[in-house]
Amino acid sequence: MRAIIAEIKNARIFVFNRYLAVFIWIFCSQIIDGQWRVEVEYFKREIDVAGKKFVIESGKVAKQANGSCTVTIGGTAILATAVASKEPKIGTDFMPLTVDYRERTYAAGRIPGGFFKREARPRDSEILISRIIDRSIRPLFPEHWRNDTQVSIIVLSSDGENDTEIAAVIGASVALTISSLPFTTPIAAVKIGRINGQFVVNPTKIEQKSSDLDLVVCGTAQAVTMVEAASQELSEEEMLEALKLATDVIKEICSVQKEFPTETKIVVGEPKYGEALKADVEAEAIFKAEEGVTIKEKSERELFWSSFKKDIKERLLAKYPEESAASIDAILEDIFYKKARELVLNKKIRTDGRGLEEIRQISIETDFLPRVHGSALFTRGQTQALVTVTLGTPGDQQIMDELAGEYKERFMLHYNFPGFATGEPKGERSASRREIGHGNLAKRALKAILPKEDEFAYTIRIVSDILESNGSSSMASVCGGSLALFNAGVPVKASVAGVAMGLIKEGDDFVVLTDIMGMEDHLGDMDFKVAGTRNGITALQMDIKISGITHEILAQALEQAKRGRFFILDKMDAATKAPKTGISDYAPKIVSLTIPQGKIGELIGPGGKNIRKIQEENEVQIDIEETGKVFISGKNSEGVAAAKATVEAITAEVEVGKIYRGKITRLMAFGAFAEVLPGKEGLIHISQLSEKRAAKVEDVVKEGDIVTVKAVEIDEKGRLNLSIKAALKG
Repeated sequence: MRAIIAEIKNARIFVFNRYLAVFIWIFCSQIIDGQWRVEVEYFKREIDVAGKKFVIESGKVAKQANGSCTVTIGGTAILATAVASKEPKIGTDFMPLTVDYRERTYAAGRIPGGFFKREARPRDSEILISRIIDRSIRPLFPEHWRNDTQVSIIVLSSDGENDTEIAAVIGASVALTISSLPFTTPIAAVKIGRINGQFVVNPTKIEQKSSDLDLVVCGTAQAVTMVEAASQELSEEEMLEALKLATDVIKEICSVQKEFPTETKIVVGEPKYGEALKADVEAEAIFKAEEGVTIKEKSERELFWSSFKKDIKERLLAKYPEESAASIDAILEDIFYKKARELVLNKKIRTDGRGLEEIRQISIETDFLPRVHGSALFTRGQTQALVTVTLGTPGDQQIMDELAGEYKERFMLHYNFPGFATGEPKGERSASRREIGHGNLAKRALKAILPKEDEFAYTIRIVSDILESNGSSSMASVCGGSLALFNAGVPVKASVAGVAMGLIKEGDDFVVLTDIMGMEDHLGDMDFKVAGTRNGITALQMDIKISGITHEILAQALEQAKRGRFFILDKMDAATKAPKTGISDYAPKIVSLTIPQGKIGELIGPGGKNIRKIQEENEVQIDIEETGKVFISGKNSEGVAAAKATVEAITAEVEVGKIYRGKITRLMAFGAFAEVLPGKEGLIHISQLSEKRAAKVEDVVKEGDIVTVKAVEIDEKGRLNLSIKAALKG
């Protein structure tokens, strides 16, 4: 019996030890794989930025992400997370970074509109903020980081006062900085407005409505990495002043981020290939690269270089079978990159032979299409934009369902970039993030010069179809859009032109390039787009591929861009100096008037009876706003005018002392009733039917007669008294 008990005990110990061993093995393997993490320490910091308290917290939520934090400003709060794959993506020659900024409507106490009561595809505004974050953080990762990386920002709370995009950029930076991902330089963002000539840091939503500047700057403690701006013709000096203020605020926020505890950073290795292979590639490619980078024509240059790459890979892979085609591509790309930059930096020669500030040849055709309301074909070098303007009624305005609620947008600009523009077979799909971003930049550039709605009641839609592209198609869209607005007869304030600036920088030596083409954008360190009128800047966007840009470079780029912009404006003015007089015959005719708010129901009528009748009889469309603003539109000017007269009559009030033409509607023993305005009847007492005494009403008037009467009184009960006798006396 004792032997049996001993065996049972030994069996239990054996089973327990086996379970313990399995548990230890699973636990250790999960730790190694990074799926289980040591409990992250909670950490919190507060910082005062221009009188507003920013609260940043980590180690509290979303702890299975590589890095996560929350950022709170007032009643606005966001969650930012950063995750990356454990292994690099094989065969990828770029950093696979995805940034998703999404707004939960519960953050503003709203339920999503539409049939499906949940968030669907991202709004344009969400995509634009995602792009701001992406463009700010991408240049700060190591060059050869190839792991799938995702930064997600979710808006958890919105007070409708503080911007979420500033909190989103800061949150993305903190999540990356405290993680094991190879992101070591914190960034921050700040918004600058200008109200009554005074700069305001992070203005509230209400303050932004009276601001003539909407500037978002992202950067490190040392330099700027991204700029996005729209303004009401600010000068270059004023813009530089705003940028300087922004960088000072950014330094404060970056310094706080460095206090957060961080994980050990992943070390990113350099690509490996044999020294013998590298020597053989360089021996042939250096001279070919020097020849290739000076070929002016894009297609010829690309054909020359691709043919050489194909030939050298076939020969060297046969000689070095252990090496890969990707290794040869990497070496060749590095050689071409260096040679193209040396040409500009050392010899001050550009690939197509232009001077550093020389703009490519420009050609302009306005009124390019016969039936559209306005059109222009703008060509600069090998970049070509066909831009059209369509004028619509107020009913054509875009309803925007945003986090803060719905509003209507009267100006739209849609940018399309089909594959054939660069000679590529690419199917038409929904608008890409790039297309939305480029369209928004062009829209902001042109919005500053549009007439106000009470001056020009039309809804305006601009479409830019890029037909060819070799650099700065968004700026071609600005130029073409301005010309098309002129052609459509829109009374804009001035012409707007845009130009893209580039940068080649090695150490302290740098060169700023005007009107960069595609290859200069690809091989350069900066894409700096500036649009504006002769009076100042209306839009600005800057993307940096290096760690940052100094104030000196910004100042030179802005001044150089101004000279380039004026050169393009001269070309545009030579083609068309002022908006066309009158709009297209194919555009709807619109008139507007304002009626008392209390008269809106009267105009609409029971069940919409009155307004339907006016629209059907005159073939017009009538749009009424809650404020009492009425827009009447139609193809026929006479119909629009007749409808306006009817609306005025229905909504007008009878004025005592004024003479009217009225229709006799009823006869009574004591007098006759006459309608002097639609729905407005008054009594003509028998004593007021004529200068002579009338025995009977029927002796003077009958139903249907048109008579001239004077409004003599509106009594305490609101009853109208009329007089033919008084009208005869004047």
